[in-house]
Amino acid sequence: MTALDEIDRAILDELRRDARASMTALADAVHISRAGAHARIRRLTDAGVITGYTVRTDPAKLGHHASAYVTLAIEQASWQLVQDRLREIPEIEHMALVGGDFDVILLVRANDARHLRRIVLEDIQAIPSIRTTRTTLIFEDFER
Repeated sequence: MTALDEIDRAILDELRRDARASMTALADAVHISRAGAHARIRRLTDAGVITGYTVRTDPAKLGHHASAYVTLAIEQASWQLVQDRLREIPEIEHMALVGGDFDVILLVRANDARHLRRIVLEDIQAIPSIRTTRTTLIFEDFER
């Protein structure tokens, strides 16, 4: 795919704001024709720039009153095994392999502090290749 131009970036910004926007509204917002917007979105999707559409939710309104970032130090050759086991834990909303003082960072959503404790101590720390964990509580979330 060729580099993204200003219109491509404007389309992506609009979709980040409202992925449910109609093609007409999207075209109007970026000052192109409806057919042009449709073609660009198809091109961005075919190129893998747009990988899907999602819904943002309020964790507290879903009953998740305890959230935390959990960092993991793992045995170096075990990432695939750890990743597979972490994917089995439904309370993990996001995971990333990172570089730095730790190897993996998780976003965990739990019903309450007791539930969060169980996830970290019984589910995550039970994975054999995890050497250490560090939990940082989230007091308030902010979306961009």
